[in-house]
Amino acid sequence: MSRAGGSGRRARPRGGFVAAYRWFERHALSLTGLVTAAVLAVMLYVPVGVVFVNAVVDDGAVTLTFFRAVLTDPFYVGVLAEVFADPLAVGTHLESLVGWLAAVSISVSLEYPIPGIAVPIPWPVLETPGVRTGLFGFTAYQAVLSTIASVALGLPAAYVLANYEFRGRRTLRSLTILPFVLPGIMVAVGFYAMFGQAGTLNQLLGIVGLGPYPFIEWNPLAIVIVAHAFYNAPLVARVTVAAWESVDVRTVETARSLGASPRRAFRDVVVPQLLPALLTGALLTFIFTFMTFPIVLALGGLQLATVEVWIYDRVRQLAYAEAATLAVLETILSLALTYAYLRYESAQSGLARGATAPSRTPLFPDLRTALSPRRLAIVGYGLVAVVVFVGPMASLVVGSVTDGSGLTGRHYAFLLERQLEGASYQTLPWIAIRNSLLFGVATLAVAVPMGVVVSVVTTRAGRSGAVIDTLAMLPLAVSGVVFGIGLLQGLVFGIPLPGGWRFQVTGAIAIVAAHAVAAYPFVTRNVSPLLTTLDPALVESARALGASRYRALRDVELPLVASGIVAGAAFAFAISIGEFSSTVILASGGDTYTMPVAVERYLGRRSGPAIAMGTVLLFVTAASFVVVDRVGGRFER
Repeated sequence: MSRAGGSGRRARPRGGFVAAYRWFERHALSLTGLVTAAVLAVMLYVPVGVVFVNAVVDDGAVTLTFFRAVLTDPFYVGVLAEVFADPLAVGTHLESLVGWLAAVSISVSLEYPIPGIAVPIPWPVLETPGVRTGLFGFTAYQAVLSTIASVALGLPAAYVLANYEFRGRRTLRSLTILPFVLPGIMVAVGFYAMFGQAGTLNQLLGIVGLGPYPFIEWNPLAIVIVAHAFYNAPLVARVTVAAWESVDVRTVETARSLGASPRRAFRDVVVPQLLPALLTGALLTFIFTFMTFPIVLALGGLQLATVEVWIYDRVRQLAYAEAATLAVLETILSLALTYAYLRYESAQSGLARGATAPSRTPLFPDLRTALSPRRLAIVGYGLVAVVVFVGPMASLVVGSVTDGSGLTGRHYAFLLERQLEGASYQTLPWIAIRNSLLFGVATLAVAVPMGVVVSVVTTRAGRSGAVIDTLAMLPLAVSGVVFGIGLLQGLVFGIPLPGGWRFQVTGAIAIVAAHAVAAYPFVTRNVSPLLTTLDPALVESARALGASRYRALRDVELPLVASGIVAGAAFAFAISIGEFSSTVILASGGDTYTMPVAVERYLGRRSGPAIAMGTVLLFVTAASFVVVDRVGGRFER
């Protein structure tokens, strides 16, 4: 064996191995891109395609019968059924159409048996005389109300975080990431623990001799809307704070020097710069709440059925064609909304950060300032925020160790007893915990490489990168229920292949695939911004010194974006731990259930064990959140 030019380094082995290695180095990035594309094609596009095919194919023949049945059924589309049944007579149905839109956008009240309580009518039967909104109308209605509530709670938080300095501000700002790592079913159980008949609120009322009151039974829609605000108000606050901190204070000073009052300067200068971010947060909130599932399922059930909940019920009733048709219609609507969001985000991406950001003033500099009307309003908002955001999670923990009579350990004792003595067909706590952790680790192994590859391809592909990015972000527009149906009908049931073979992906593999598809976009969203800000000269220097494109990526670029990769991995793990929508479909009838699925199953029987299991889920999720908060990634400024 010879030495290379006296450099003292061992020469690489010669022959076919060296040629193969060099070929791999030259084509490694392309190969990993092709493998990622193949995985996405099999695990994402095939399942979604199966749903679309099942909606338009009956007995091997293409048909629109299922769509016609749904679109002409008042149960689903309300009075729009008349329009779809006779499209040529749209003019004759204009009055009904206007009435439908009014019914969707205006809260209609109904006097409940409790004197003096007037609440919005729930369910798809929301109606004014002669007007029915249908399932889609009610889904849009609750999404509009949830969006309004989220903006109303998130905007004051953005104002305080952007304009005032106080102890714990950075921590509070980082907590606005919370919705991304809290499972929806756990949030639902937290609200149940707070507003249920044996919940924290009724226990506090009992101290003063009031209650208990059935808050959830009185108005489940209101509880669902507040739960949605818990999820989405921090999102609104986060994007609005970023915009507020980007306002150039010099423009405000210029307006003031021209004679504008502080209120006029705020209205004419600051508000137009905040509006894009506020609209972005509102649009994202509407998309998320339009596709809502676990919160409505746990708190409202079929009484407040949204499209997602009804699709899930159709799958349970084995009405796959109807479920697929509803899934396609919902996906078309969500894709249209997501496309509008992406276009709007793209239009706003060129807005530069202000050269001089506004300064923050102390929140409570002295006692006199603390008693001013503005500071008192902030204190009042803080109390509301504590009730909405802290109350449910605190109630979850408290409810796991209390009952109507005081402290107790029987909820955890039930879980232990179920684990030790439960039958194999029952939901065993340790199996759920073990599966959640194993699926989370497996999801990391699949989602992180996929997310990194998609980031590299989209940031280096030029104009075509936007198209690739849009196609790769499909999981953000397709609900977990729709994806679960596609996996169930496609890969789990099996896809026929030539020669009598069938391609099947079942059990834990199907669940990990579903989790990875749901999680990798968050890896991409953490890594891509860091890749785009890297100096191209670094890569060019490495290439000039003889490094292949793959080696430059491995040795130069990835180490520089390591924080984004780790943050994306933490998100992927947290998303896997909390994923419910597709898992509840794929885990039915087997022992592949996870902690969120176990919470939902216990909630249908006894609330105490469900709250205890939800608390376990909270602590496991909190560990993931600590990693996200420590690493920071793209969310730290």
